[in-house]
Amino acid sequence: MTAAAGAGEGGTSATGRARSKKVSSETLTLRLAKSGICTPKDQKATLRGLGFSRVGQRVVREDTPSIRGMVRKVRHLVSIEKG
Repeated sequence: MTAAAGAGEGGTSATGRARSKKVSSETLTLRLAKSGICTPKDQKATLRGLGFSRVGQRVVREDTPSIRGMVRKVRHLVSIEKG
């Protein structure tokens, strides 16, 4: 067998990407508890990526590993209200 013939096995396409992703219906409500003024640029960018623009603001995001990672990076500034 050639390498191309076995490329579709294991649930991945020929490009190596997964065919389907599990979509989570769970959400996280996040609140910006502290200001990001005196934080490094990467943390400010993470806050903007989460959708925050002011202290006390609440945003609702899907509970995905990427969002969890972003929250973990700025966990000293953000609080999770419900999950």
